[in-house]
Amino acid sequence: MKHPVTPDGRYFVVRGRLWRMSNPKLDETQRSKLTNRLMSARRAVRAAKTANDQSAEAAAHRAVDDAKRVLGERGPVWWNDGSPDLNRHLAKNTPYAEWYGQIGRSRPGGT
Repeated sequence: MKHPVTPDGRYFVVRGRLWRMSNPKLDETQRSKLTNRLMSARRAVRAAKTANDQSAEAAAHRAVDDAKRVLGERGPVWWNDGSPDLNRHLAKNTPYAEWYGQIGRSRPGGT
C-alpha cells in the first residue's frame, strides 16, 4: 500500500489524516465484490455530476455510503475493544501521533 497503515491496521494515512481501513475479517471474494460495488458507485457519482443530474448524484452518493458501510469503512467500527473511531482525524492529534511522527520523518518527502 502506498499510504502508511497504523500498527493496529485500523487506518491508513493520507496527507496526515486517518482513514478507516476495510474490515479485515471480510473474505477476499466478499471484499472484491464490495470494492467493485464501491468503484461502480463512484463512477456513477462522476457520471451524474457530468450530466448535472442531482437526483442520480444523490442516489450514487448513497450507494457509495452503503458500500463503505458494508466494507466497514464507515458506520460502526469493526473492532470490539472499545477504542473510539478516529476516522478523518489528523494523526498528530490522536494516540497515533508518536507513531506518525516517526514514520513521517522516515518516508521520502514526509507525509
